[in-house]
Amino acid sequence: MNYQHAYHAGNFADVHKHVMLLALLDALQQKATPISILDTHAGAGGYALDGREAQATGEAEAGIERLRHAAGAPELVQRWLAGIEQTGAEQHASRFYPGSPMQAAARLRENDVLQLCEIQDAAVAGLRSHLGRQRQVHIHQRDGYAAMKALLPPPQKRGLVLIDPPYEAQDEEYRVLQTCLTEALQRWPGGVYAIWYPVKQQARLQPFYRWLAHCDARRVLRSELLIHAGDSPLRLNGSGMVVLNAPWQLDQTVRESMHYLGTQLGEPGHRAAMTLDWLRQD
Repeated sequence: MNYQHAYHAGNFADVHKHVMLLALLDALQQKATPISILDTHAGAGGYALDGREAQATGEAEAGIERLRHAAGAPELVQRWLAGIEQTGAEQHASRFYPGSPMQAAARLRENDVLQLCEIQDAAVAGLRSHLGRQRQVHIHQRDGYAAMKALLPPPQKRGLVLIDPPYEAQDEEYRVLQTCLTEALQRWPGGVYAIWYPVKQQARLQPFYRWLAHCDARRVLRSELLIHAGDSPLRLNGSGMVVLNAPWQLDQTVRESMHYLGTQLGEPGHRAAMTLDWLRQD
């Protein structure tokens, strides 16, 4: 699977991932001490939804665009939508979708730091265009997994690592993830690690789930949103995110919003299947 951000910007998986990201930043910023955020596969930072790539798939129509017109959103989703609208206004574009880097950068406090890793030339250029002037943002053109070894633990002591790879290697990606996370947890055992993954055939995710249940993290929270049955290898059936060392009561914080996304982002006439459970608890 080659998950290129520009073609899928603002789709149901982005909505799921980024509402979770806002909840994580809320939790980490409850304390006044600064945090570090490391985005290992940052992409270009933001995307025009009226651009060629996004228009080629039209996936934003069943994601962010559907939510713009929905009623009854929980407070977390409302704040997330307001942030999307604010960024679009700042970009002077009504159909602009900020990726994880821009959403995280918008939430930085005075002493927080955001490290962005990206290897593709065009994506790095996008990051520098969108965020290169922000002093708390550091852009690295390098492999994100290798950067975890160099940048962890951060001086700030507290923070988040967001891992959102393109899964070009498919099954091999999970083996790489497990190795990198094992090493990262040894170097920075108190860090929070959020990993996004595609759901195509759920049966093939079972080894990853088993590893998560026995990894060195204190707690592992799983959140999955399936808009199709998770048994076809030919399409993106769902979006998953696991959070290692999940902040206290994160499940309670996001539960209402996750169920709301399930009601809004399923296929017409069908509610998406939502899973929110603990794979590991201390």
